[in-house]
Order: sequence, then structure tokens, then C-alpha cells
Amino acid sequence: MARFARLLPARQTILTLPIVAMSVLTLSAALPARAEDPAAYPTHKIRMLLPYAAGGGGDVIGRLLADRMGKTLGQSIYIENHTGAAGTLGTQMVATSANDGYTITVGGMTTHVLAPAIYPKLPYDSIKDFTTIGRIGTSSIMLVATKDFAANDIKGLIALARKGEPIQYGSWGIGSTGQFCAEILMQQTGIKMEHVPFNGIAKLAGDLLGGHISLATLDMATATPLVKDGSIKALAACGERSPSLPEVATYQEQGVPFDRSLSWAMYAPAGLAPPIAAKLSAALKEALGDAEVKEKLLGLGITPQFVPGDEQRDINARDIAAWKQVARDAGIEVK
Repeated sequence: MARFARLLPARQTILTLPIVAMSVLTLSAALPARAEDPAAYPTHKIRMLLPYAAGGGGDVIGRLLADRMGKTLGQSIYIENHTGAAGTLGTQMVATSANDGYTITVGGMTTHVLAPAIYPKLPYDSIKDFTTIGRIGTSSIMLVATKDFAANDIKGLIALARKGEPIQYGSWGIGSTGQFCAEILMQQTGIKMEHVPFNGIAKLAGDLLGGHISLATLDMATATPLVKDGSIKALAACGERSPSLPEVATYQEQGVPFDRSLSWAMYAPAGLAPPIAAKLSAALKEALGDAEVKEKLLGLGITPQFVPGDEQRDINARDIAAWKQVARDAGIEVK
């Protein structure tokens, strides 16, 4: 550069050097930042982006794990709630986030297993677009009713339906786990019920308590306190017997062939560096082994059960195929 500068008049030389320096700075700014050393992870706060409304079951699970995992990782984990489109909006935001370990989420059956079965244009691939950190645990969906509903169990519900009386049930949205559990019941027993989708589980629970709808499916976090205080009654558990409502018999125990587990898991964007994924997985496993966390999860109707990420991913892939068949048979599709 000095050699060529000597060929220019002195005034031009003075002007050219700052321009060259600015060009170098501009080029440097355009280059991607150097990736953080995975061995040093985490060096700052982690975002847990939850596709659930504050106070809902998924939100409560996420906050509980964020607090305990943050202590293990040595960095705080803060919560962002992004609701909409039955949880798929927030889930898509996670899929398109940087795969640096600083965005994680808690996914349920709806976001990672049922959505792929019913959304032909789902904006993410629930297997390919995520790194599965590990399973959190399994849960059930509770079939509940108002206290004065004419049936107390599945046998009574079948008898009521066969009398020809119209039966409506509410769920927290089209394609929700609640709708799928009701569809399974109808497919296996031959009864007919009309689906009334609500915009969120809080509105559904409120209308159930107000007597505006008599039968509904609720997640365990919502159903448990309402059943325990006698505000509503439980007819059956879709899934396994819940530790928070152990007296409620399952579909299988009441003669409906269904024993599939409904799981919660933790995810990050695809392409997460294996050492970072391993740290998050270890922190999740440690959190699920904590006595206080276990107690609180059980209180929400969730049986803590850590399963490594790769294994849970394979389980999800098999479950998606199975639930797609249920969706086809029931005609469930969101366009």
C-alpha cells in the first residue's frame, strides 16, 4: 500500500488511507461472528421460549425446570411466552432461532407429535428442525364433566350416547391432544360426540365451571385442582393413571383399547453442537432427579421420566405415524 501511495499526490494519500481503513472495518462487520466455544457454554442468560399462555400446564412445567436447570448451568434461564395456532407459532420461532444453545423450549404432544399429523402446511418439521434434549415425563388427558352430568365413567357415557341424546364436548382447540383423546374414544366405542373447540384451556375451564358446556377434555395441570376440590368430576384418564388423580381409571382399564403414553420433552433448534446438547441434557436429567421438582411435577399430574434426546426423537417419529392414522380416520385437518 505504501508503494502505491507514493505515486499519488500528497493530498490524495491522506484521503485514501482512511477510506481503506473504513472498508476493512465494514468488511469485518459483515463477517459472521465467531461461534462460542462449546466448552465454555453457557456464558450468558438462556431463553426458554414457551408456546403456551402464562399459567397453563406447559408454562408451569417450563418455569419449574428453568429455575432448577439454571442453577446447574450457572446461568439464569428466562421465560418468553409466544402463544397462537395451538402452540405451533411459538414452536416455529424456536425452530428458526440460532442453534447456539441460548434458545430452548418445552414441547408437548400437540406441538411435536399431533401438529405434524394434522397440519399439511406446518411451517416446521418437528423431527428435522429440532435437537431433542430429552423427555421430561409422561402425562394424561382427563375426560371431565360438570358435577350434574348424567354419566360418571365411560360405561355411563356410552349408555348416554346410545340413548340418542346429543353430546357435546369441549377441547382447547382443533388438533389439540384433548380432541385426539376424544376422537380415540369415539373410534373405539362407536359413540358420537360433537366437538366444540375453545380458544385456550382457560376459557374452556371457565365455561365448564359456569355450566356452559358439560363435558370436556383438560390437561392434568388444569383438571387436578378442579377435580380435587369437587368443582368438576373426572370420568377417565386418556393415557396412564395420573399420580395426582390416582383414583381415576384409564381408558384401557375401562375397556377402551388405548395405552399410548403422552409425553413432554425439551427441545432446541436443529444443529446444536453435541457438547452443548449434552450439557443441557445433563442439566435436565439432574433437575428431574431433584426431590422438589419431582414433587411439583407429580402435583401437576406428570410422571417425571428422563429419556435421552436421540431415543425420544425416535419415539416421536413413530408416534407421529400412528397419530396420522387417527387423524385420517377422524377427518382432523387444519388447512
